[in-house]
Amino acid sequence: MNVRLRRVYESPEPEDGVRVLVDRLWPRGLSKDAARVAEWPKAMTPSTELRRWYHAGEGSYEEFTRRYEAELAAPEAAELLDHVRELAHEGTVTLLTAAKTPEESHAAVLARLLG
Repeated sequence: MNVRLRRVYESPEPEDGVRVLVDRLWPRGLSKDAARVAEWPKAMTPSTELRRWYHAGEGSYEEFTRRYEAELAAPEAAELLDHVRELAHEGTVTLLTAAKTPEESHAAVLARLLG
């Protein structure tokens, strides 16, 4: 399985395979044509409440990860996670996020769960 993690603002590359946006909100200043996103499974993204809690600096990344993994256990999110996992078995999947440090974001949690 090949799962990549990239910022959505980076130019698409042929090696990206299926480009999956894993942010709940569309990235600012980026057109849909430029992003070349194939899938946008919003129900697999952190809830608005969890995202706001984490960005307010109220908790650690470890606590955020624990809470996010609990959200991913919900039926709709779990189904989407399985779908993306199937895509990764078929070829490369690139998880896209607007986070400035993707390796310390929800996208990294997803990459770990998918890999």
